[in-house]
Amino acid sequence: MVGFRRASGVLLVVLVVMATTIVNGTPVVDKAKDAAESVGDKVSEAATTVGDKAKDAAASVGVKVPGAKAGGASLDVKASGAKGDGKTDDSAAFAAAWKEACAAGSTITVPKGEYLVESLEFKGPCKGPVTLELNGNLKAPATVKTSKPHSGWIDFENIADFTLNGNGAIFDGQGSLAWKANDCAKTGKCNSLPINIRFTGLTNSKIKSITSTNSKLFHMNILNCKNITLEDIGIDAPPESLNTDGIHIGRSNGVNLLGAKIKTGDDCVSIGDGTENLIVENVECGPGHGISIGSLGRYPNEQPVKGVTVRKCLIKNTDNGVRIKTWPGSPPGIASNILFEDITMDNVSTPVLIDQEYCPYGHCKAGVPSKVKLSDVTIKNIKGTSATKVAVKLMCSKGVPCTNIALADINLVHNGKEGPAVSACSNIKPILSGKLVPAACTEVAKTGP
Repeated sequence: MVGFRRASGVLLVVLVVMATTIVNGTPVVDKAKDAAESVGDKVSEAATTVGDKAKDAAASVGVKVPGAKAGGASLDVKASGAKGDGKTDDSAAFAAAWKEACAAGSTITVPKGEYLVESLEFKGPCKGPVTLELNGNLKAPATVKTSKPHSGWIDFENIADFTLNGNGAIFDGQGSLAWKANDCAKTGKCNSLPINIRFTGLTNSKIKSITSTNSKLFHMNILNCKNITLEDIGIDAPPESLNTDGIHIGRSNGVNLLGAKIKTGDDCVSIGDGTENLIVENVECGPGHGISIGSLGRYPNEQPVKGVTVRKCLIKNTDNGVRIKTWPGSPPGIASNILFEDITMDNVSTPVLIDQEYCPYGHCKAGVPSKVKLSDVTIKNIKGTSATKVAVKLMCSKGVPCTNIALADINLVHNGKEGPAVSACSNIKPILSGKLVPAACTEVAKTGP
């Protein structure tokens, strides 16, 4: 009893200190817990209760406590004037809801419905964590309007601690008219149409259960982000949708793509310069152009690509499987510490490809070696079927040859009339281990299919 009275006295002191500190704007819940723990388990439990009350009290006077959820009531976009009828432009209602939520740090809810929006900009920084809870779909105008290069239809920009719960929501870019107006081979202009969804400058954020369909250009662009996770992502567009990369990642550190089904007319996942510590896992890709690092080396001062892992994926009926592509005549660059592992190929043209003579539409300095240095690349446990005879093609730069490229446990079969699958190489001496089908580097790799 005496010990408990002493503990009660300590608690009283803790409460006084906490009340004083909260008024001064300094959260001390953890310090309160530490003090309470020093006098036994019962006191620790009491201090925890006090800590919770302190959080509530702090919230009531506008003081942020670390670990506390964002305050403020949930905001319904229909209360801001959204109709959700698929005909009325609801852009203003979304913008109003975002402005209020960002200023307070709260949740925006989007009820079921079809929300036509001309374009949206969700910009920070915000006063606290913001959650966007989607239960309805967003739809873009079908009309084709040129815009600033690399602009977006839906923009999320400069936000920390952001959560997007899609609950299966669809972002419909209505891009079928745009694909005909965006033929790069004819016009040479590929970036004058909007990207469906842009995540730029996001930190410590999570994107879950959304689908981008029929984008006018890229479906999703992740740029200058740090510690962002995407889960249960859908990408859906037909093979004729030109330049509709599924998910493009660049100049970001700590991106995790965990679970996606991607059908599109370009790369399922494309990885640009400045990407570090990326994990791509459990992605089902096809139709499309496969999972690609690059293209790299098209522009000066590109940032290194370091630490990319692509694993446990299924690639089906695509033009390529896993590949690294760099431009001839490029400025110096680096791509290193790359792992492609545990990947199944189903009827894939060129399942494994390193192409340092990548030159679409003839827009390159043909014959001038790429100066992008590829090193420390492991291609391991790749199995399945190749739609062409050349199942593995490793075509490195003659100016800066690839180094430390490892092939292990590959089993790729081609059943066409051209004969069994082969492996073609140039300017590379790969490190070999395990069983390799086809045998490594039995032919000289040549430019072209």
